[in-house]
Amino acid sequence: MQLVVGKIGRAHGIKGDVSVEVRTDEPELRLGPGAVLFTDPASAGPLTVESGKVHSGRLLLRFAGVKDRNAAEELRGTLLIAEVDPEESPDDPEEYYDHQLIGLDVVLLDGTPVGELTEVVHLPYQDLLTVRKADGTDALVPFVKRIVPTIDLENQRAVIDPPVGLIDLGQAEVAAGDVAGDVADGVGTDADADVAADAGDAEDSR
Repeated sequence: MQLVVGKIGRAHGIKGDVSVEVRTDEPELRLGPGAVLFTDPASAGPLTVESGKVHSGRLLLRFAGVKDRNAAEELRGTLLIAEVDPEESPDDPEEYYDHQLIGLDVVLLDGTPVGELTEVVHLPYQDLLTVRKADGTDALVPFVKRIVPTIDLENQRAVIDPPVGLIDLGQAEVAAGDVAGDVADGVGTDADADVAADAGDAEDSR
């Protein structure tokens, strides 16, 4: 099975180094020296990692045969793809490969269906799960323990406990409206303010 493990960014320096957007939880294994990677577009590869280092929080790689800045710039935007045994699992039981997660049924704590997990979005600060809801729209769910407490691969489901408004923006609007009305009437509480703040954060994140 082939998995996208990185995306090549800008050239760095004049000797062929490139910055890489990491899309794997195991960069030392997937992007380490000696790793042979397929590419998208296929015409750019395969590429063999010659060396790597972290500079200012970014991973820099140098590939065999890429000797100067011009050659490095030609690789910009290329996806790096690793061949992975479909039966393989990460060493950490709390980590998962993308292919293990995509296709899972997403449900709430009480079992209410939410949709299907269709994509794992890897960002520098955290991963997001794209959930395709029954109405055909997508919701982005932060892949953190507090919001995604259970990944049940045996039963092919992900259990989520989203804050108000993360899945249904209408709930956030109703909650915010109710709190605003209570505050106007002078009966607001700290709990109400927390709900309003959560609703606002959810709307901002969209």
